[in-house]
Amino acid sequence: MPQASHHNAAAVVEQTAAEQNLRVFHISPLIRITLLLLYTALMGPLPFLAAATQAAISPLLLLLGIGLGWVGLYGALSQRIEIDSQGIRVAYPQWIRWLFRGSWQLPWQDVQALKPRSTGQGGIVYYFVGVDQKAYLLPMRVAGFAQLVGLVERYTGIDTQDIKPLAQPWMYGILLLFTLMLLVVNAWTISTAIQGL
Repeated sequence: MPQASHHNAAAVVEQTAAEQNLRVFHISPLIRITLLLLYTALMGPLPFLAAATQAAISPLLLLLGIGLGWVGLYGALSQRIEIDSQGIRVAYPQWIRWLFRGSWQLPWQDVQALKPRSTGQGGIVYYFVGVDQKAYLLPMRVAGFAQLVGLVERYTGIDTQDIKPLAQPWMYGILLLFTLMLLVVNAWTISTAIQGL
């Protein structure tokens, strides 16, 4: 009996140590806000324009579809990356996890390499290669990306010095500026559509 208690206490100590080493990274707030506002700016006027032009589709149905799309986008942007001394895990919140299949986890001991691949837009993304020879995409739009790759190097020994984020913050800053301008135009468009009802 004392031996069992000793094992239980050791397990609790190990779990506590792992929790203390756990680091959680989220998608950058700048990216999340920009993409959510851009979606709102592009889709927001549609129900009002449908009502003003007496379109065949119901404005309420449009509004419902746009709302569901916004929730889905918010869920996609709620992806989290968890890193501890045991491995890396990419997951979504429980409420939206059923919709996305991009969750995965990989123990550090199973990481064989971190390889670059070119994207269709000319950028470079990186994939972990596991012992199963499957590729696991390294999330690159997270806040604290430099700390994330530093932890990857610490736990795997792979040189991450040349790994840079897929998009620099100034790119999203410019996109946010144009999105805000579009929202101003949308406010005028919606007010005009309402006056025409």
